[in-house]
Amino acid sequence: MDGFGKQSGTTVMVVDDVPTSRFAMGAVLRRAGHDVVPVASAGEALSELDLRLRAGALPDLALVDVGLPDMSGFELCRLVKARPSTAALPVVHFSAMAVDAGYRWRGLDAGADAYLTVPAEPSEIEAVVRAAVRGARRRSAAEVLAHRLTLLSEAIVTVQTARCLGELADAAAMGMSRLTGTPAVVFVIGPDGEPHWGTSLNRPRGHGFTRPTDAPTAVPDTAPHIAAARLITRLAEGRTGRTEVHSTIVPASLWPAGFFHPGVREDAHLILASGQENRARVCIATPAAPLRGAGLYRYAAPPRGATSHHEPAPARLHNPAPPTAAQPEERLAQATALAAEPLLRYQAERHVALTLQHSFLPQPYRLPSLPGVEVVVRYVPASRQAEIGGDFYAALRTPDGLLTAVGDVVGHSLDAATVMVEIRHALRAYCVEESDPGTLAERLDRMLLHYHPDVTATVCLALVDPGTGRTRIANAGHIPPLIVRSEGDTAYVPVDGPLLGLGLDRPAPTELVLTPEDCLLMVTDGLIESRGTDLSVSLEQLRKAAADAPTGGDELCDTLLECFGRDQEDDIAMLALRLG
Repeated sequence: MDGFGKQSGTTVMVVDDVPTSRFAMGAVLRRAGHDVVPVASAGEALSELDLRLRAGALPDLALVDVGLPDMSGFELCRLVKARPSTAALPVVHFSAMAVDAGYRWRGLDAGADAYLTVPAEPSEIEAVVRAAVRGARRRSAAEVLAHRLTLLSEAIVTVQTARCLGELADAAAMGMSRLTGTPAVVFVIGPDGEPHWGTSLNRPRGHGFTRPTDAPTAVPDTAPHIAAARLITRLAEGRTGRTEVHSTIVPASLWPAGFFHPGVREDAHLILASGQENRARVCIATPAAPLRGAGLYRYAAPPRGATSHHEPAPARLHNPAPPTAAQPEERLAQATALAAEPLLRYQAERHVALTLQHSFLPQPYRLPSLPGVEVVVRYVPASRQAEIGGDFYAALRTPDGLLTAVGDVVGHSLDAATVMVEIRHALRAYCVEESDPGTLAERLDRMLLHYHPDVTATVCLALVDPGTGRTRIANAGHIPPLIVRSEGDTAYVPVDGPLLGLGLDRPAPTELVLTPEDCLLMVTDGLIESRGTDLSVSLEQLRKAAADAPTGGDELCDTLLECFGRDQEDDIAMLALRLG
């Protein structure tokens, strides 16, 4: 019996209980260059298939006699086709006795690919075998390609829903790993040359990606990634243009050790792509060996001169398979580059908006200083994958006391940030002549209606007299302020009113008296708002946390940020005013 690893030609299993017939059929096939596996019964055939399946060396075709002693060839064919592991094996029935048309259609109904009447000319036997194997291989190739295209479509959907460049790189790496069956690392390089990378291997916490529990546990070291990023940046320079994809091989001598597997230095297959605007460059790296895709790829040796650590000369990728078999990896690289373009634009817009907000929000050291009053502020931008918001705070000295405000322009964009700046400047201008919170809320409402009729905003305004503690509070659709008293008692101020920008009547401000050591806490909803949680529940959680927190303004704000401010999807603005 031939060895499982023999690759000299097509392997044909001949199932026939008659030794002379089995020998004659085998002789014809061997002369045609095929390897032959002779078996004498259906049970022996099934056992042989099981052995070869475990060894990963199934025959290419089964020639099955119709009249077997333990079961018919038709029944054997049904069993083979019913097992997922052998369903793709082509079966050709043959017989010297069952020669009428009824036997032929019974064989075809059982799942066979053809029917031979023997004795037959050797050329006919060879032609039938070639045709059956050729058809099976075409079906198998089509199924493999369909599966790969399904994996590609799933990967592209995940890539297109990524919310940040790191998440994008992780999604592309996982998609490429599923396509190739190997580890994969993806680099996204923006116009500034800064690389963002993601990997299909298990990632530590804080990278926005969690691998399944049965995933490989090896985590690539940061140092090889940094070295690889520098190398890839040099390779990508001048090699990618609009809608272009390039494939190269980086020899092991140039590639950092431990990149794909700990401590191992190996050749890397790189696919480089760029977006339509040529702002984003994407490189997907996988091990170049062993060969992937059951022989679909072969790689040329690196060209001469590719030994320098400074000027790598990557080899070309050669793919003898049909073009459609090699395209999924390249299509994924291109889709990743296209998805990176809007994320890079958003990243630039977010940077502008954050710069705008930080430039106009007063720094703590510039807050007005009044005897007997402590004002503490905090501003925390949303997590990197969230859009920029329009949160703001203000603390302004007026003839009647200290005016504090915390607000939020509805929406998340650069426009929201610019409207926030306008509201802050308008408030600063209005309070020069008028410090009453109710009047200020009405003026801000009219300003927003006049200049931004499609925009709404929330704001809470509080005017505090440091000498008497008398406080007037007006609210325009915002979270009410929280009074935190020194003995640990906390309560929200019962004050409400319609949003700014609606032109509705407003209730009179609420009045109260702050005593020494009392703290007035004003926050935006980004601190406590959480999807799936009712706002009233979040407000109660905030109240209890504030009651248990230290009484100092800095300690109070830091404690609440520690409790609620991690990975929030909206900006957070906080202002704590304390008398004492």
